[in-house]
Amino acid sequence: MTLSYLAFHLIFTIPPILLMAATIPRPLAGVGGKRGLWALPLLCVIAFTYTTPWDNYLVANEIWWYGENRVLATIGYVPVEEYAFFILQPILTGLFLYHYLSRTSETNARIEAPRWIGSGFWLAVSGLGWWMIVSGIDALLYMGLIIGWAGPILSFLWLYDGPQLWQYRRTMLVTVGIPTVYLWVADAIAIHNGIWTISPQHTVGVEPFGLPVEEATFFLVTNLMVVKGILLFLDSAPAFFSDEAVSSQQTPAR
Repeated sequence: MTLSYLAFHLIFTIPPILLMAATIPRPLAGVGGKRGLWALPLLCVIAFTYTTPWDNYLVANEIWWYGENRVLATIGYVPVEEYAFFILQPILTGLFLYHYLSRTSETNARIEAPRWIGSGFWLAVSGLGWWMIVSGIDALLYMGLIIGWAGPILSFLWLYDGPQLWQYRRTMLVTVGIPTVYLWVADAIAIHNGIWTISPQHTVGVEPFGLPVEEATFFLVTNLMVVKGILLFLDSAPAFFSDEAVSSQQTPAR
């Protein structure tokens, strides 16, 4: 069966989003208070803004391309369905995180070392990515563009509050791992069906279960950015987003 990119969303992204939105065990504001309502919309705006130029560059340089008659329309070099993916993936993973947070609690010791270890690790990964980009080795280009693009954000998140992320390490393992595996399966099906094709020239050729290792890395790092970003926002958002701000706004002046 030949699938379009729209059909991919109708099968793999939209149904689980609707299911999780309909079955979240308590109101969204119950997960992080007012910040829980703001986290996903803000994250979607950031993801869309940060990913749009990067994705257009990759498609323009034929890192990947789309099957004939599989997309509705394109803006720039990217199909409208791909722009939708920039928003749907954060919602998918974010709602899964909310479901997990609403059912569990995690308390661990807060220690300082993860801030520097995590930030330094992802800074080194960023450097490796940029070396891959400028090395002139075609097979390393896609991987370099992925980790060179995602690494600085992940490094910043650990630098901002690595101890807080470390406290949520079990939460991150589950809420990054399960959506990532799900998207790996969906991506492999899309590639097998010809919805999009990953350039063999710009990849190393390692494809476990038919999924290029670069694509596996992409969904891993993007879900890391989603989950870490939401966790940090829920715990350390500006006062405007806090429940205390809501209370103060509702208290009449004397």
